[in-house]
Amino acid sequence: MRVSELAKQAKTTAETVRHYTNIGLLSPSRDSHNGYRYYRAEDLRLLRFALKARSLGFTLSDIQSLIHASREGETPCGQVRTLIEDRLNQVETRITELQALSDRMRDAMEQWQGAPDCRLDDGRVCGLIDSFVGDEDSEPSPDSN
Repeated sequence: MRVSELAKQAKTTAETVRHYTNIGLLSPSRDSHNGYRYYRAEDLRLLRFALKARSLGFTLSDIQSLIHASREGETPCGQVRTLIEDRLNQVETRITELQALSDRMRDAMEQWQGAPDCRLDDGRVCGLIDSFVGDEDSEPSPDSN
């Protein structure tokens, strides 16, 4: 099957199929006459596996490692359990951080309710932010974007 058919059967995009092919996750054969890529049932199975793994938070690198282990005759299930536990901890930490950010943003909105807009001529950028009284210990690190 060709790229578009594989994408349709896996309920994804042709761009995803091409990307997964470019990184070596899928291994289609090539028609020497027209250069078209042709995918097998094995590629469909791997693509579906990768999409399910991505939906669970696994990275493409994780997925490649799992596939490699499977191809080497190993069972990657233990690795899957470890990886998902790590990802879950990361997600839960991020959720806590985002909830704290949401709370600070709501506090700021409440503090700024009815505050006038004004141009500052003293070098400050925005008086609203400068006047915000919040949890100063919860400032993002300089590395944060």
